[in-house]
Amino acid sequence: MPKWKIYTPEGVQDILFEDCFLKRDLEYKLRNLFRSSGFYEIETPTLEFYDTFSADGDLTPQETMFKFFDPQGRILVLRPDATIPVARVAATKLKDVEYPLKVSYIGNTFRYNELGGGRQKEFTQAGIEILGVNTAEADAEVIATAAAAMKAVGIENFQIDIGQVDFFKGIMEQTGLSDEDTEQMRVLIDKKDFIGIEELVEKYNISADLKNLILDLPRLFGPVGIIDSVEKRTDNARSIAALQNLRKVLQILDDYELSEYISIDLGMVQSLNYYTGIVFRGFTYGVGFPVISGGRYDNLVEKFGKRCSATGFSMGVNLLMIALEKQKIEVKKPGVQTLVCYDKDSRKIAFKLCEELRNQGMSVEMDVSGKNLEEIKKYAKNRKTGGIMFVRNGGEIELYDVNTGKTTVTSIEELENK
Repeated sequence: MPKWKIYTPEGVQDILFEDCFLKRDLEYKLRNLFRSSGFYEIETPTLEFYDTFSADGDLTPQETMFKFFDPQGRILVLRPDATIPVARVAATKLKDVEYPLKVSYIGNTFRYNELGGGRQKEFTQAGIEILGVNTAEADAEVIATAAAAMKAVGIENFQIDIGQVDFFKGIMEQTGLSDEDTEQMRVLIDKKDFIGIEELVEKYNISADLKNLILDLPRLFGPVGIIDSVEKRTDNARSIAALQNLRKVLQILDDYELSEYISIDLGMVQSLNYYTGIVFRGFTYGVGFPVISGGRYDNLVEKFGKRCSATGFSMGVNLLMIALEKQKIEVKKPGVQTLVCYDKDSRKIAFKLCEELRNQGMSVEMDVSGKNLEEIKKYAKNRKTGGIMFVRNGGEIELYDVNTGKTTVTSIEELENK
């Protein structure tokens, strides 16, 4: 037997009965939420051209992508992100639609360096995008939908941290840092590397007040009131406008009655080549990574040929499953309510009975094993089936309660009249 025949590659997994049932249930709940909120679902290919994710060389690090070649020698990748294909579609197949364009998706994505702490190289992302409008209302709706998604899957204990990358960009404009050093500063602040930040700041002739503000950036997180205190520490027009935008979004979220879930993090400076305004991450206990990530990305769609504002979020369905398990939140389990078996001459009646019960919304399994009644009872108990219906010749039905062991007798007519 080949060595690896019975194994799966590192970072991917088989998802078995209960976990698969839970995963599909979460996807069902999220899909219903998105649909009920006016978002139309699309599905983009699992396979994409490498060029889609390397536009201008700054969208997705190539070392995170699974790459291979088609017969023509063109580089293909397994989709590492769901938002970028949406931007491609918006700029091409949907370029003439009326805005705002509200899109949702649920699908698998693949990243080569995703591993550890519950992360996998293959994982499912669910999310929404609002394209064609640049308003605080759109940003707030995206964040509110993210909060609603957490509640929809059963997680009530969560926090959404919100930042504004333009605040950071305005501060960097004042410093005179090169583009290369600005990117390095972004990484250092995002990692909250205080020593690295100080070493980089000392290379430049920056005023003491501005230097102190930069050194404090990783600490600028907490309640909404932090915006007022920070606003007094800068006169940069871009940074002040960013804070005003952030304040407006928070006011709208207050009308959504979501303030208890919201915190500010002005040291949140996700990719500057991707995000252009509001950014946010969602956290819940039991998971060491954000389960939600999103923000405004007004320049992304333009990389595919059309100027178009955009904002959105994605959430990791697999991470939500881990959170539910860690928080010991009760979830639905797969199960069969009734197992139907029959005497040889009652097969047609048994099939009709199954159809009737399924039409009523019950989960019904038809016995195909040919086992005797005692073996069937043992099978049903091991499967945690609620009961057994044995259709006898002449249409009589024996009802066996697996939990109590009690047997009663009825008929199809009596069942149909209940």
